[in-house]
Amino acid sequence: MSGEREVPLMGGESGEFHGFGEVAGAGSEREFGLRRIERGGPPAECPVTRGDDGVWEVRGYDEARTVLRSTSTVQAGLGVERVEKLPKRIRRPVLYRDGAEHREHRRQTARFFTPRRVDEHYREVMIRVAEDRIDRLRTDGRARLSDLSFDLAIEVACAVIGLTDSRPGIKKRLERFFPERFGMPGLTSPSGIYWALRQNGNWLRVYLGDVRPAVRARRRGRRDDLISHLIDDGCSDTEILGECLTFAAAGMVTTREFISAAAWHLFSDADLLAHYRAADEPGRLAVLGEILRLEPVVGRLSRRTTEPLDLPGGDGGQVTVPAGDRIDILVDHVNIDERTVGAGPKCLRPGRVMKNAGAPGLAFGDGPHKCPGLPIALLETDVFLSRLFALPGVRMANPPTIGYIEGIGSYELRNCVLEVTAGEGG
Repeated sequence: MSGEREVPLMGGESGEFHGFGEVAGAGSEREFGLRRIERGGPPAECPVTRGDDGVWEVRGYDEARTVLRSTSTVQAGLGVERVEKLPKRIRRPVLYRDGAEHREHRRQTARFFTPRRVDEHYREVMIRVAEDRIDRLRTDGRARLSDLSFDLAIEVACAVIGLTDSRPGIKKRLERFFPERFGMPGLTSPSGIYWALRQNGNWLRVYLGDVRPAVRARRRGRRDDLISHLIDDGCSDTEILGECLTFAAAGMVTTREFISAAAWHLFSDADLLAHYRAADEPGRLAVLGEILRLEPVVGRLSRRTTEPLDLPGGDGGQVTVPAGDRIDILVDHVNIDERTVGAGPKCLRPGRVMKNAGAPGLAFGDGPHKCPGLPIALLETDVFLSRLFALPGVRMANPPTIGYIEGIGSYELRNCVLEVTAGEGG
């Protein structure tokens, strides 16, 4: 993370989730506030540009979708270079695989993320945890939003993954594994040695405290979750650990941030909050989908070409990216491409009708590596926020500070404090 700043308030594959702007209750494109989290970099006139370092940057929606859906690109960034150095006998986590093996894994696990399964298997967990944390807020009178949202995200992701036999302290282990500030592990400096030892220690803590107990329980008796599937697929404990941490990063950390971003918008825009409170569930999901389009948690997706790739150039022309080049998709720019999202791209407009796209844009990616957790993230955010904003006397005592993780263009919202006014929360 490259620093924090106070931000002033602004006024008043199966299993894919589609069409938040096309469902009953989604509203009639009423316009509310603006984007709050800007990650820098002026919009380029050309949707595809090549930097002095040879890295291509994509800011256009159609161009980005072409890259993400292409069979001529593979994952880049996210530490893939280090993963490639692992022994060949160790199966890579799904995030770092491409081609037929990746497609087959996604096909086999898609059932864990369908909207129907989310509703039938995970909604109850979401409600239980959300109501428990909101009761705690009512009792204590004060809490950090990031703590409440992380508690919820952990419980839900653990239900999906199968990390349900953990020793006490899973939240602390995960907070240590995903710190607010990262260092580069290495053996050539005291700092590098420190981070190498810390990283290895964190892996061991999560394995001993969370993954090993879950694996042992499921080797005795399979359950309907991801870990049981991985065991049946022949994965070793080490490979299961890698998959669990991949899903933890995607399902816990990003959801924590989005809940905070959505709450920030709602707390600071009375008209938007009134609209959200009055809507039915599909209408509330439309609000959240539009917030996610504006505030994608991960702002940069990277791919590397395996052969020349032709992209539309935005003016009827064409750009050819050579084989072996890296392409960075700037999601925060892509999602405000006026050619696709229409006029007022930085305005929050639930039910926005977009050209060949839907909410939340490319916030969850696209193509083979599209994150399957969109139905889970949207529903658990709504389950929590709809109950939070039904709490009498709740208010935001402090707005969040914003920090950034440069490698993936992600934001971290911290220090947002919620309070329940005495005498109004009962």
